[in-house]
Amino acid sequence: MLKPILLAFGVIAAASPAMAQAAPRTPDGHSDLSGIWTNANLTPVQRPRGQTLVVSEAEARQISAAGTIVGVPRSQAGLVDKIDPNAGAPAKGGSDFGSKGYNSFWLSTGDNLARVKGEYRTSNIVDPPNGQIPHKDPAAVMAKARVAGIAYMTGVAKYEGPEEIGLAERCLLGFSGTGGPGMLTPVYNNTYQFVQTKDHVVILVEMVHDARIIPIYKDAATAKASHKPSVIKPWMGDSVGWWEGDTFVAETTNINPTHGSEGVISLSSTGKVTERFQRYAADEIFYSFTVDDPEKYSQTWTVENSFWPRKGGLYEYACHEGNYGLPGILRGKRFEEERIAAAGKAKAAKPAKVQ
Repeated sequence: MLKPILLAFGVIAAASPAMAQAAPRTPDGHSDLSGIWTNANLTPVQRPRGQTLVVSEAEARQISAAGTIVGVPRSQAGLVDKIDPNAGAPAKGGSDFGSKGYNSFWLSTGDNLARVKGEYRTSNIVDPPNGQIPHKDPAAVMAKARVAGIAYMTGVAKYEGPEEIGLAERCLLGFSGTGGPGMLTPVYNNTYQFVQTKDHVVILVEMVHDARIIPIYKDAATAKASHKPSVIKPWMGDSVGWWEGDTFVAETTNINPTHGSEGVISLSSTGKVTERFQRYAADEIFYSFTVDDPEKYSQTWTVENSFWPRKGGLYEYACHEGNYGLPGILRGKRFEEERIAAAGKAKAAKPAKVQ
């Protein structure tokens, strides 16, 4: 059976000013975001058609029980662990190759929908009201996802060089949008450490140990004017931050093009993501972000989620260490090239038939 991280670590009362005042503060008077947190939950980014945004706790548990994890119904999730050691490797090009990459040992999805300010949510997206990502060209997005999905699920692709293999598989960035900008919930390693000082907020992401270092400026105008030149495009973009009352705001621009094209949140070179962090209660950080990218989307769109205290520490994500997948893929391609070259030489050396 799955052993999910529990989403809630205490009983959360209804929202009230007194509740917000209970949140701890730093010596300089700001809300304290520091600590180790998790956003583990079963709420999808986009809302299922016909579903309301907010549901009751009973409805949330019913929806969660009927959902799937990595394509496996929760009622059958335990079956994933029953692996026949004599079954051999998956068939080459089989449509289930990628789905058999994990069993329930790896998953820590939480056991219920996201609870945000006391409400159970059926989607992360709150705007547009229909809970859908407002892609300008949905067909192109679907086609691209289909190509990537086929390569992942079957293991069949060109793989002529390491650049053709995704950032996550090369352990350069976490997948599922875990590190941001615009942090979403992955199916495992959904733990974060927030370190806050007077001058910076650092977000250390458990998956692939990404770290976002966000300098804090005195106000929004100063922060926005302090972005690095657009020629500098780091992984996870260039983030600057400022306080608006009890809310920490981070604006990210200059997204690395490869990250922008491969990320769960597709972003162009001019895309911008604005995140907001509010210590809503002692045991909840209310988190939201808005994506503004007219090149990719027909309107801005906004996600809301929450972070909850994580019992235990942040663990090392050893992604490259001992990883033989990438060398194996490239050796296989070089072997294929050598075989084709040898066949060509043999054909060229074969004497021509006398007419």
